[in-house]
Amino acid sequence: MSALSGLLQDLTSTERVVLAIAGVAAVHGFVRAIRYISGHAMTTRMARRSTKTVTLISLITSTVVFALYFAAFGFVLSEAGVPLSTYVASASIIGLAVAFGSQGIVQDVVSGVTIIFTDLFDIGDVIEISGQVGLVERFGMRFTVLRSPLGAEVFVPNRSIINVVAYPRGYVRCFVDFTLPADAELAERMEAEVRLLATAADEQYPGIFRAPAEITGRHMTKAGRSYLRLKFRIWPGRGAPLEGPFRQELIQIAKRIQPEYADWMVAVNFEVERYTPPRKGRFRAL
Repeated sequence: MSALSGLLQDLTSTERVVLAIAGVAAVHGFVRAIRYISGHAMTTRMARRSTKTVTLISLITSTVVFALYFAAFGFVLSEAGVPLSTYVASASIIGLAVAFGSQGIVQDVVSGVTIIFTDLFDIGDVIEISGQVGLVERFGMRFTVLRSPLGAEVFVPNRSIINVVAYPRGYVRCFVDFTLPADAELAERMEAEVRLLATAADEQYPGIFRAPAEITGRHMTKAGRSYLRLKFRIWPGRGAPLEGPFRQELIQIAKRIQPEYADWMVAVNFEVERYTPPRKGRFRAL
């Protein structure tokens, strides 16, 4: 270091300016090379499969780039006669001021890192956060982006994520059981209209279903009654139209064919998802 300091002192003012410019240019070229390498690393097949890997590469790249530019700017100021101690002290004060003025951003970043490295959810999962339900499309250091049931992009600030409700299957199963009359002819007429209504439900109630309706055919109860079962895969929290308007339409269809048809003969139920506890001795880190 003493030899380098002596060499710098022997240089003329013009040579020192040229050296400072050359140093900044070299640092800038090095930064571009680092960004190119990190960009290439983030587009590899392994990185595309892991959001954690992409985020880690991005964090390391940002830290290294900041450190290089900070050092280069300090070198230029030192050549201009500004002591490094003054530069570092000023940078610390400015950094504190910026930190106090952007606490929300800092909270977003800290929360984003926590989410990513604790594997709370991943891209493609169906989750509920901050009152919003949707498919995780992407998430980063500041926002988690959901694709809502209606197809809209919902940007949720990471700092507002307190509770996360995950749906492992990506949907909620809903069963609609339509009891058929004992008369074969009336049952055939009702079944035909119910099937038409079920196949058109996706267009009639947009933003509810994750898959077309599945009609499993006729079943028998223990009491000997025949019923038609409709299966729906729906977005979490979007079952109200099936319990309300859709059920009422089914009842109206039945009463139009058989006026004495009772309301209780159309039932809407939601499948309770079974919970499988983890094996003994195996825990998920949070």
